[in-house]
Amino acid sequence: MRIDADEPPEAKELINTIWEAVTKLYGEHGASLTSMALITYNADAKTAVIRASLETLNQLRAAIATITAIRNKEAAVHVDAVSGTIKALAQKLQTQNVTQHKA
Repeated sequence: MRIDADEPPEAKELINTIWEAVTKLYGEHGASLTSMALITYNADAKTAVIRASLETLNQLRAAIATITAIRNKEAAVHVDAVSGTIKALAQKLQTQNVTQHKA
């Protein structure tokens, strides 16, 4: 995922914002079903990889789309890619980066 914000949030702020968005839409029980965890975060590149259960992928994406601020500052979070495994995701993102650089 990609974070659009003037100032990149800390990893904890990002994951807390996502949890709050999921909880707001689906409640604590719904949020717990996501099994969401932050795998990697690069503040300089404003990118993150999050693991979640496949069954709740659509709910998680919907909740992420509702994020308009992080730390009371305007921000947006975009899902760039989804994959079944971290390895496949890394390959998919690498392919996307190579394609973007050739254009």
